[in-house]
Amino acid sequence: MDNKQIGRRTALKQLSTIGAGGAFLSSGLIPTSWGQSKTGKRPNILLIYSDDHARHAISAYGSKINQTPNLDRIAQEGAIFRNAFCANSICAPARATLLTGQHSHINGKKNNFDKLNPNYINFPSLLQESGYDTALVGKWHIPETPRGFDYWEILATGQGQYYNPDFKTADNSKQYEGYVTDITTDLALQWLDRRDEQENPFLLMVHHKAPHRTWMPSPKHLSLYDDVTIPEPDNLFDDYVTRTSAAPKHAMGIAEHLMMAYDLQCPMDESEKHYAAWKRFMERMTESQLAAWNAYFEPRNEAFRKANLQGEELTHWKYQRYIKNYLRCIASIDDNVGRILDYLEHQGLADNTIVIYTSDQGFYLGDHGWFDKRWMYEESLTCPLMMRWPAQVQSGTQIGELVQNIDFAPTFTDLANVSIPAEMQGESLLPLLRGEHPADWRESIYYRYYESPSEHIVPRHFGVRTERYKLIRYFEIDEWELFDLEKDPREMHNVYADPEYQEIGFKLKKELQRLQEYYKDTGP
Repeated sequence: MDNKQIGRRTALKQLSTIGAGGAFLSSGLIPTSWGQSKTGKRPNILLIYSDDHARHAISAYGSKINQTPNLDRIAQEGAIFRNAFCANSICAPARATLLTGQHSHINGKKNNFDKLNPNYINFPSLLQESGYDTALVGKWHIPETPRGFDYWEILATGQGQYYNPDFKTADNSKQYEGYVTDITTDLALQWLDRRDEQENPFLLMVHHKAPHRTWMPSPKHLSLYDDVTIPEPDNLFDDYVTRTSAAPKHAMGIAEHLMMAYDLQCPMDESEKHYAAWKRFMERMTESQLAAWNAYFEPRNEAFRKANLQGEELTHWKYQRYIKNYLRCIASIDDNVGRILDYLEHQGLADNTIVIYTSDQGFYLGDHGWFDKRWMYEESLTCPLMMRWPAQVQSGTQIGELVQNIDFAPTFTDLANVSIPAEMQGESLLPLLRGEHPADWRESIYYRYYESPSEHIVPRHFGVRTERYKLIRYFEIDEWELFDLEKDPREMHNVYADPEYQEIGFKLKKELQRLQEYYKDTGP
């Protein structure tokens, strides 16, 4: 570790009274020549990046609603990060943070519509310049043309399509027949097969559309979970008592805001919002795909129409339809992660390839009565993060330090033995993978959300989270929330006005101010 990195870590040191970080054991293997194989080669880096995959929908994280055996392989055979967070819980800004290692106010991508700052820092370019073969396939969702890649083939529109999607390269566009998660994986494996210089290390970024809205399962998984009732979250009918005035004004409720055709695949009325968009999804299907789709959904939709459900019974139905389709999309991701892991093993690449699985942010799976993300509450703030590197990281490694998606770019740069640019605001995760517990590792993370007004009516806010506490400021309405995550992990009780927490609140405000100064966030 160079002096710059040590200095940056020291600057992030927090007051231990706010919450002690690093409570979990990190038991990574410490090799004699970290970061290189026995032949001296730098590691291959394979990043699998999904969209809106909630951490609590992965069995390695204790999911109560699904099993993900191939994703679990990454955690069981490598490392699982128990406290990984995003810095701005929305799609395109999260991708900008991944590329740059910077918070949104620095890289310029504060919402889905802003452009990246000109000449933005870009870790794939750094790896490409250092001799890595680089490729990107799948969802991009940033207006700027990808750079730093020898090969890229991305979804032609921001979100892309689940069925028969259009992809584009620098030279052309093409519609592929099939399911988007399978096709994205096919493109990734085909690139690995045809690399010209097999001796070079590679960076391969596999960006899945799934499980982003509108949750359209593959033909293979249409009937998955048919024979079970998915457990509901205990706060599906949250009344938001004690929270600020912001939460009740949301527009992302399972009960109120899921659309019957567009979201739940159950058309009721052609005048419904986004009905035309849903119809276009259906029109993209081949005759056989549409036949399979209708054979599954239409009998169930007709039974629902006849039942004429109302009130809480209707909410229960909507939750089951939503969550099962969401989990079916994840099942396809899990299958395709298994394909990639098997390929690496069969090709003799597994030992010196670090495989990373993460998502741009978390997601609400009925928690607080919601779908979508954006808020600083745990379900959308937390991200899954698992890494497998058989040559270097001991199986079953558990990492509890607070990490954030600003850390990805410096980590990948560090893995490639390239100097980490000072402009990157994150930290390399390699010490944690080595099994170290740096005494000056961060003990708080900074979050800021910008996209307001928006269709989901989530106000702009920022906040600080330590291991135990979270403070959120909704600055446009001048309201605060404070949660004791040890006593209230579901964030149902705002204790900001509780006299018992006044000293904690004061310390957290000071810490929030310090983080804003440290990260140079001087905005309103």
